[in-house]
Amino acid sequence: MFRPLSVYIGARYTRAKRRNHFISFISMTSMLGVALGVAALITVLSVMNGFEKELRERILGMTSHAFVTGSDGTLADWEKAEVLIEGFPRVINTAPFVEGQAMLNQGSRVRGTQIRGVDPALEPKVSSIGDKIIQGRFDSLQPGSYGIILGKDLAIAMGVGTGDKITVITPHVTPTPAGVIPRLKRLTVSGVFEIGMYEYDSALAIMNIEDAANLFRIPGKVTGLRLQLDDVYQAPRITRELLQTLPAEYRAADWTYQHANFFRALKTEKTVMFVILMLIVAVAAFNIVSTLVMMVTDKYADIAILRTLGMSPRGIMGIFMVQGIVIGLIGTILGVIGGVILALNVSNIIAWIETILGYQFLPAEVYYISDLPSDLHWNDVTVIGITAFVLSILSTIYPSWRAAQVKPAEALRYD
Repeated sequence: MFRPLSVYIGARYTRAKRRNHFISFISMTSMLGVALGVAALITVLSVMNGFEKELRERILGMTSHAFVTGSDGTLADWEKAEVLIEGFPRVINTAPFVEGQAMLNQGSRVRGTQIRGVDPALEPKVSSIGDKIIQGRFDSLQPGSYGIILGKDLAIAMGVGTGDKITVITPHVTPTPAGVIPRLKRLTVSGVFEIGMYEYDSALAIMNIEDAANLFRIPGKVTGLRLQLDDVYQAPRITRELLQTLPAEYRAADWTYQHANFFRALKTEKTVMFVILMLIVAVAAFNIVSTLVMMVTDKYADIAILRTLGMSPRGIMGIFMVQGIVIGLIGTILGVIGGVILALNVSNIIAWIETILGYQFLPAEVYYISDLPSDLHWNDVTVIGITAFVLSILSTIYPSWRAAQVKPAEALRYD
């Protein structure tokens, strides 16, 4: 792009000790500003990726990859549907479930909850709920036992533990001579689970599938089939392909549809953070403008001599663009290296700081995740590095153009 002489002189100017130390200070500040902005952006995006990955794993611990139900919200002959679905090559496992809304009552305490009926033998194939039990046993949910496993926060709110009795009130009514009354059932708390997400720990209860079907008055039926797929991240496409192979009376949805708003909000937040932090990088990059403007002023005489010796305005422009590009390139490289190192070790660094200060930044009783997970994506690093370098190049255009407009006679006259 530039003549070798321009590159050579620009490199010499970059390495040379300057009479004006303030220019050197501004150059170093610009370089460090770009480096810090790039490092901060890489670290923040990696932490946000880590949060998204951790939350996704916790959600998928309770939510199946996809589910199939009937047009009326139930499946009467679910074994037939299971045979059809398991014939689809991308489906690994299936498990029936019953789901409904109810109220829990214990003394003066009342809480709304979602009750999910599962088969203890089949449910571990599609979710990890069995591994989240902190009190009692998952296989205690036997047909006819009318046991119930509550989320940790729900159990605390109701003031119950394993072995206690609790009343479930369903929206189905029973006609009596005195009028209609809601359906009540006394259940035994047979366990407590903890997912680590308030959404589930405070509003979900697990029962045996047959007991739940009787409770919601759909004996012999299920709400649907929960599916485990061979690729959870391709769930939307696989679910659409599966639905095309099933009869028209079946309906299907995947886990991204069930939590679409949540992950859409995460994606929006990540995008906004990228834009905000990239503006910080842009401010640091455009500090190069002031550095080069001061450099041009300091080198007026040199520019005039070079023009007198026959160097073209384009060559003069190249000299100062080389200087700005070197500052931006070094800053970007330092920022990428620092950001990658920080992103890979941020969890350990935060833990060390918490140990030194004796203070926990993310208390487990307040936040879903009590540490800072990091998931470094190299495509993010590439985009950030290229964007920062391009901004640095753009910052060199105006000062370099101004240097190219210097008139030799006027510059030498006032030097």
